Amino acid sequence: MGAGISGLSCAIILERYGIMPTIFEKRNRVGDRFINAEAMFEILNRPIKDCILYIKEKFNIVLDPISEVNKLTIHSKNEKGNIIGKIGYTNIRGRHENSFENQLKKQVKSNIIFNSNYEYEKLCKEFDYIVLATGDGEYATHLGNYRCDLTCTIKGATVIGDFTIDNPHVWFIYEIIPKGYAWLIPFTDKEANLVIAYPDYPNNIKLDINNMWEAFYNLACNELKQSLRITDRFEITRYMMGICLRPKVDNTYFVGNCFGTISPGLGFGQFASILTGVYCAYDILGRGKYEILTKPLFKNYYNSLVLRRFLEGLDDYEIDKLVKNLNNKLINKFTNRICSNTISIDILKLTTPYMKLINHIKAHKNS
Repeated sequence: MGAGISGLSCAIILERYGIMPTIFEKRNRVGDRFINAEAMFEILNRPIKDCILYIKEKFNIVLDPISEVNKLTIHSKNEKGNIIGKIGYTNIRGRHENSFENQLKKQVKSNIIFNSNYEYEKLCKEFDYIVLATGDGEYATHLGNYRCDLTCTIKGATVIGDFTIDNPHVWFIYEIIPKGYAWLIPFTDKEANLVIAYPDYPNNIKLDINNMWEAFYNLACNELKQSLRITDRFEITRYMMGICLRPKVDNTYFVGNCFGTISPGLGFGQFASILTGVYCAYDILGRGKYEILTKPLFKNYYNSLVLRRFLEGLDDYEIDKLVKNLNNKLINKFTNRICSNTISIDILKLTTPYMKLINHIKAHKNS
């Protein structure tokens, strides 16, 4: 159920071993959603050094990203810093002809039933295996198999301007976007995705999202020194971020966002989503146990959740200090190295105990 990147990745592997699955998609085409850009940062997917290369060499699934990221610009309230090096990739999602969804569809031979109104309960009676790849945690929640850690609101737009395609930008300015962040990720040198995202905590729910967007949009135009023309908009409210309690229940597999592959830390999860689809297929084929294969993904999710709590615990002054350190030559050199794909050290895993300690100390002070 679902012709997104996890469901299609599963289908590709099944087909390779002679199983032709039936794919049900409730929309009228693959990628029938707003266009947005995302990033795959290697530091969030360690010990893998290069996600795109890994997917190609390990699973023979070929994906063409927008660009390799050679520079990430980080903005805080009063500071700006850069991370330099080969630190990941950017990619397109949604209706765009070169979106990951559409690239994967070209590698699938099985029949896709579009505009499907089939429900899980009916499919359970007709198929030997059900793969839930519906793009969110709704079905997993209904089946009592989902832990929601937070919900978030996302508002974004396609903007026209002049961009450096291998240089995305991220903002952490809590005065404008409390406990959240914003991204500018170029599609081309003339088009980019500009988006804000923030958790739906009580104080944030009280705020007007349009005022928040307008304040950030004006800030981005000012900092990028150009007037960004908006051509397309999208908004998602109260999107669940969490993870399934069990990756497989009887003959039902939970993959993609139904599994819980979105990183709470920075909101991306394409690599983990593809892995769940592949691992699910391996289990169906008898080539591995889904519960065992997905263990590292559970660990990565919980480490990312600690990162989210750590970021939420900072204030604008503390973020300024962190970003300012990127301009220190010695610290910047170290940061560039650990973020690049030249090493496989799992920095997120190694720093999780420290972030847990800081989170605990701040929670104790607040109580």
